[in-house]
Amino acid sequence: MKKIALVTGATSGIGEACARKLAENGYNMIITGRRTGRLEEVANELRALGAEVLPLVFDVRDRDAATAAIQGLPAEWREIDVLVNNAGGAWGLEPEYEGNYADWDTMIDTNIKGLLTMTRLIVPGMVERDRGHVVNIGSVAGDAAYGGGNVYCATKSAVKALSDGLRIDVAHTRVRVTNIKPGLVETNFSVTRFHGDKDRADGVYKGIKPLTGADIAESVYYAVSAPEHVQVAEILILATHQASGSVIHRQ
Repeated sequence: MKKIALVTGATSGIGEACARKLAENGYNMIITGRRTGRLEEVANELRALGAEVLPLVFDVRDRDAATAAIQGLPAEWREIDVLVNNAGGAWGLEPEYEGNYADWDTMIDTNIKGLLTMTRLIVPGMVERDRGHVVNIGSVAGDAAYGGGNVYCATKSAVKALSDGLRIDVAHTRVRVTNIKPGLVETNFSVTRFHGDKDRADGVYKGIKPLTGADIAESVYYAVSAPEHVQVAEILILATHQASGSVIHRQ
């Protein structure tokens, strides 16, 4: 019987890459996202890899919608083995004293509260079954703030604290918890941060070969495929010419 993985924010970037990597390695997939058309495209790509796929259209910020989707899962999809809390992002790069309230709300509601909602909905079943793995996609930004990163960095610090706290709370079970902390990854991340300004977003990656979503997916799979007695608590993964969240050598 195939294991089941659920990946949030699976319509692009790291989430899409994680869904593909897990499908390639024998998982049946529940994928979530806000864009119906794109979610179905990804679902069909995963089916072509041999996976059974259940796409769920909702925004993790909408707790009622998330709850309805998870509580409404067909019986054969309810025993989720792996939860990848990937949905998230950064909005804006202004100094904290000039920050946009709406951007703050979006980051806090998605990166923190959305992750908590999915954890609350799915982990009780893992605890009851005494097996499962939660993978939270954090960031190097959660280790130290950088200029303009203020609220985004705070949300990723929260992801680290929530990952550590959950790991403590489930230590009496075989449920494992991993925090993946990527550095510079070339996805739609910067386009979102700069509200669609692609030229400005492209400048983030100039002079350095950044990571890809596939690189992060490899780390996720490494953690979930470790022997049952091995818990990979954290993985910090950076581009070769990136030393920290704020130190990047550009050529």
